Amino acid sequence: MNWTGRFQRRLRRGMTRLGIGTTAEVTTMYRTAVERGTSHMSEVSTSFSADSLARPVDKLLPQLVEHLRQNRTALREEWARRISEARLLTAMTPEEVFSEATSTYDYYVEVLETGSVEALQAYARDLSERIIPRGVETDEILGMVLLLRDVLARSLFEKYQSNFELLNAVLDAYEPAANRIANTVGVSFVQERERVIRQQQEAIRELSTPVLQVREQLLILPMIGVLDSQRARQLTEQLLRAIRNNRAKVVVIDITGVPDIDSTVANHLVQTVDASGLMGASVIMTGLSSDIALTLVTIGLDLSKVNAVGDLQGGIEEAERLLGYEVSRATDRNERDSR
Repeated sequence: MNWTGRFQRRLRRGMTRLGIGTTAEVTTMYRTAVERGTSHMSEVSTSFSADSLARPVDKLLPQLVEHLRQNRTALREEWARRISEARLLTAMTPEEVFSEATSTYDYYVEVLETGSVEALQAYARDLSERIIPRGVETDEILGMVLLLRDVLARSLFEKYQSNFELLNAVLDAYEPAANRIANTVGVSFVQERERVIRQQQEAIRELSTPVLQVREQLLILPMIGVLDSQRARQLTEQLLRAIRNNRAKVVVIDITGVPDIDSTVANHLVQTVDASGLMGASVIMTGLSSDIALTLVTIGLDLSKVNAVGDLQGGIEEAERLLGYEVSRATDRNERDSR
């Protein structure tokens, strides 16, 4: 087999390993290597000893790190340019992108040198905390890291393309570390994003089931939207905390805005009534639709402890009566005062 054809095919396989380069780019690199010929091979020999290829891949990493540090400015600028061209991190200004690119590049090289990802993980979490609220998506972060991997790999191809055996050894040293870095940044970003999502979901649940204090010892829990088991448990916890904190004696649970409930949620509502009673608070249920009332009856729940009132106004009046307040119309009071 012709050695030139073998070299070109191996070069293509090497670029494919890193997911970079088109067929035309491989051909161009091959032709450049042939044109440079022996003179370039001599240059490579001066920078690596004769037994470079026999050394373990971790022995090549210090030389790779030195190359990346010597070319830090050019490679960093090329990476920032590629990020801009790919329209990644558009929520950030060009100055912010360049600043983050600089920090990420330095951490990237540090991981290549030390093999420790702790500092990179901490930075990735910090970066995620700062940019997730600005709308940066996961695919943008992964795209950014893969672009850096691409820029650095192309730099290595350009430096060592005339000695494919050496290039292959360099890739064996670089590729596992680069994959580990990309995975570390991606996982850190996803974990932080999931944490933010959980916080947002919790905040939404808190807002969707507010416990309101109408007057001393009287609470109202207006419920709107679909009730599922998780939300039912969450509202029970909120209500019980509010009963304890406000020393409530009566609670009005209004489900006018709930379209339907299943048997599991219905059972949970009854348990909520029981738990509230154990804490010294009576529960008044208002706003039951005909469908919900039919569901409660059909599933055979013990409704003896549920004090149901037609609407919220009637529920509040009943609550005030239980608390010993006198409820009367304003016109009636005026008539009594005029006598």
